[in-house]
Amino acid sequence: MDDGPALRTIAMPADTNPNGDIFGGWLLAQMDLAGGVVALRRACGRVATVGIEAMTFHKPVFVGDEVSCYAFVEKVGRTSIRVRVETWVRRQRTAPEPIKVTEGVFTYVAIGEDRKPREVPAE
Repeated sequence: MDDGPALRTIAMPADTNPNGDIFGGWLLAQMDLAGGVVALRRACGRVATVGIEAMTFHKPVFVGDEVSCYAFVEKVGRTSIRVRVETWVRRQRTAPEPIKVTEGVFTYVAIGEDRKPREVPAE
């Protein structure tokens, strides 16, 4: 298992809300992408997001922050995979230590070529 982030990016000015902070929807999309990468690997193929729960925004994200999303499989069902995603930032100028900004639990379903649920293979 790779301990590195499932996704890393930089928050850019185009990703801000009217107040100048990073838009929560942008951050949620990054988390979904990170969780999807981990779910895809575990499912050995295509997955679709079917649910998001326990989403918590702890701190804001600012333009220029290095955003890293870490994703961990919590549970595997017959066709579903539950993934915990944590997002951490490094504020290059003010706080070089990582700061946890948000976390949530995403559920994905393995789908086949016909776009219908399929069984997740045994590990």
